[in-house]
This record gives sequence, structure tokens and C-alpha cells, in this order.
Amino acid sequence: MKATLTLLFCISFGMLIAQSISLNSEITTPGETPYLVGKIDKNRLTGPNYKSWFNSTYNSYQPDNTILASLSPNINQYKIQIFIGTWCVDSRREVPRFIKILENSKFSKNQLEIIALDYKPGRYKKSPGQEEKGLNILRVPTFIIFKNNSEIGRIIERPTETLEKDLLNIILKFQNNTQLFSSKQN
Repeated sequence: MKATLTLLFCISFGMLIAQSISLNSEITTPGETPYLVGKIDKNRLTGPNYKSWFNSTYNSYQPDNTILASLSPNINQYKIQIFIGTWCVDSRREVPRFIKILENSKFSKNQLEIIALDYKPGRYKKSPGQEEKGLNILRVPTFIIFKNNSEIGRIIERPTETLEKDLLNIILKFQNNTQLFSSKQN
């Protein structure tokens, strides 16, 4: 009985800790660089500990306006999850660029979810809310594009061409496959 009560207490306490880590949670350890975990938003990335790398990359990146014009009409039909490590050089380079692309494409903030992953042993590439679970996140950043709650493509760590071109290619490939499937059905 005592073991059962102890187990229930530990589970309840663990759930309480997980719930206390909400949007924009930061891990700070004396003598170490702070980093974010869990669901975050752009406001946190432009905050004191992250704005130097975020703003400089965001402001210097010039997306291809021709590609953005192709993205804009249909971009809000999709949902996007970004898995980032604020401790990761690739994330620091690509995430500000990707966010600028989305903003310039008039992508709805409600369709975007940014999840910051931990890097400490035992929690490596995990988030407190386990949003990465079952998604095979091996590298960060990982940008996952969804349509109707199904993954249609992802960009891992760095683009093949450019972020905006890779995003457009994922969407066009999905649209072409959908049209091909529809024509085979008829």
C-alpha cells in the first residue's frame, strides 16, 4: 500500500512539473547558457537571451519574392511544426529565416507550432510535453509540413536548395500527388 501511494505521488508530482513548464519555458543553470524547452513563440526568440542571433539572421535574410508569391495563396491550408534547439547552430541559422518566409507569405501564426528541445543527457532532443514523440526527430531544426493532420514533407537541418524553394516543392509535390490520385480514381 505504501509503495502504491509513493508511486501515485511520484506520478502526480511529475505531471505537476510537466504542467508547470508552459509556453516559452527557459532552463537556466548557473554558469551555463540558458536555453528554451517546450512550446515557444517568436516573442521568446526575440527576447534577451536569443535576440542577438535571431534578429541578425532574420533581418539579413532576403527570401525569394517570386517563390513567396507562389506560396502565399495556399500556404494557410497547411500546418507546420518546427523542432528547434536554441543551443544548435543550424537552428540558429535556419529558424529565423523560415519564420521570415512564413511571415512574408502571410502564414497564419495559428497554423505554426514551435517546439524547443532539450540537449541534456537523458532529455536529449526531447520536450517536456513530448511533442516530438513518434515523429522521429533526429536532427534540429526539423520543419514538418502537415495537411489534414498528415505529414506531407519535412526539411531537416538545412534546405536542399533554399528554405522557401524546399517548402514550395513539398507543397507542389503534395498537390501533384493529390491531383494524380484524384484522376486515377475517375
